[in-house]
Amino acid sequence: MRFIFKTRYEQDIAIVKHGGQAFWYGLLGVFLLLSPWLLSEYMLAQLIFVLIYSVIGLGLMLLSGFTGQFSIGHAAFMGVGAYAQAVLSNAGWPFPLSLACAGGLSAIVGIAIGVPALRVKGIYLGIATLAFGFIVEEGLARWESVTGGNAGMHVKDPSIFGWKLDSNIEFYFLCLAVTVAATLAVLNLLRSPTGRAFVAIRDSEISAQSMGIHLARYKTTSFALSAALAGLGGALYAHKIKFLSPEQFGILQSIDLLLMVVIGGLGSVHGAFLGAIFLITMPQLIAMGKDYLPQSVGQSPGLQAVVYGAVLVAFVMFEPHGLYGRWLKIRTYLQVFPFYRAGMFKRQKAFQKSDRLK
Repeated sequence: MRFIFKTRYEQDIAIVKHGGQAFWYGLLGVFLLLSPWLLSEYMLAQLIFVLIYSVIGLGLMLLSGFTGQFSIGHAAFMGVGAYAQAVLSNAGWPFPLSLACAGGLSAIVGIAIGVPALRVKGIYLGIATLAFGFIVEEGLARWESVTGGNAGMHVKDPSIFGWKLDSNIEFYFLCLAVTVAATLAVLNLLRSPTGRAFVAIRDSEISAQSMGIHLARYKTTSFALSAALAGLGGALYAHKIKFLSPEQFGILQSIDLLLMVVIGGLGSVHGAFLGAIFLITMPQLIAMGKDYLPQSVGQSPGLQAVVYGAVLVAFVMFEPHGLYGRWLKIRTYLQVFPFYRAGMFKRQKAFQKSDRLK
């Protein structure tokens, strides 16, 4: 097992903790850079979707995993960013400027929903965000002069000051650059006073407020940043699928996003990426498994929803820390073998008295 003896404060806030992380992250970076020549066209397209959903997952992880705010309407922010990007791109705006506007507009919408949602928490906050998602979906469908309504709208290829990114490889590197920038931004935010305030609010709002943390300000900031990342992911999503319609950003998309961060592992940046990989690969695995099931079961239209629900229930019951939590247990088991104890990762049942009596 690796032990890190810290002698400086800079070690505690460093993004790369030790040489092992630098090696594996460097190896991952080399693979991502060479992926267009190592993977097939189809696999590269799936990797692009993983990168796009990772950006969106980072935003939802920041809100739910690190600030403890519940959202079931996050696809609405994704839809706002996607349509803003589509409208501006079709109008001839360069990609960097339209991407910034898409993220900024989504952040403004996040503030608009975050401020009134400060009065509620828990399941009531989830219901409020769900209602907001329905409002945005209906608004996109009714605003036909801008969004095309239910008929949808086509999206042009991204253009960076005259350079048109019309190939799959060029768009892959664009998504990779945005994902890396978003990841570094989130990591730097989490090690800042603002990120530590988010975590304090998640752990106990009463304790955070007693320490002088302004709950309304930081919750609103979390909503804005989360919505901005969802808008950036939605902008990339619009260019990838090249056609938008309001039903793409409905309740089912919001549930998929929430499922992504829960199964990936709430409260970890790695969980956003693992959840995105799960979200993209699971439909492929289900399609492959249909060949081995009876025809009455394999051709059932609700098979995917049943599998998703069963997987979610299984993770909540047996592995609440998600895929990343399971990986930590496997890694620890290999490091301390044969001295691993079954109760090493037993869930703590301690809680604060102030929270229990609320």
